[in-house]
Amino acid sequence: MRVAIIPVTPLQQNCCLIWCTKTMRGAFTDPGGDLPKLREAIRQTGVTIEKILLTHGHIDHCGSAGIFAEELGVPIEGPHEEDRFWISRLDDDGKRYGVPGKPFEPNRWLVDGDTVTVGEVTLNVRHCPGHTPGHVVFHHPGSKLAIVGDVLFQGSIGRTDFPRGNHQDLLDSITQRLWPMGGDTAFVPGHGPVSTFAHERASNPFVGDAVVA
Repeated sequence: MRVAIIPVTPLQQNCCLIWCTKTMRGAFTDPGGDLPKLREAIRQTGVTIEKILLTHGHIDHCGSAGIFAEELGVPIEGPHEEDRFWISRLDDDGKRYGVPGKPFEPNRWLVDGDTVTVGEVTLNVRHCPGHTPGHVVFHHPGSKLAIVGDVLFQGSIGRTDFPRGNHQDLLDSITQRLWPMGGDTAFVPGHGPVSTFAHERASNPFVGDAVVA
């Protein structure tokens, strides 16, 4: 599996193009906007897009997902159905943040323990509520890589002051569902640089081992 990170929208959200090197079939995770950038990534890599994967329903992560899926003729998988209310308000949130947003209905809502495929690559799905109630994370054990959306960042954690955010749920999601993936697992957050779970356990001021002990 290969991954290219493409920051999109004024919020510099880390959209990922992930693909199976054997089949050259791929998916976008969280295509929040800036579709010309994403079309160019398809052109440069020669990847055939077969689906869109979403971590959660916030405008910078999925504002353009429905538009792009329709254009490409591909299904949308994710997030968990608890984020339906976020997706229903994309039009209003788009106007508020200056990001084009259009509500849509995913082809498949995801639950904890599901898997999704990209070419011949299989990703595990973990439901990690807290930032939003329906947030999911995609994990590829073979590559020791996780795409975690806005659950965890280098040196920080997701906000929980949005509607139906929950700080304790977020801490539980990180410590009970991300840490068991292994310290040597690298993760792509929704914003900012890539890190590893070991680095965050050693140094993160919100969920480091010294803090939560």
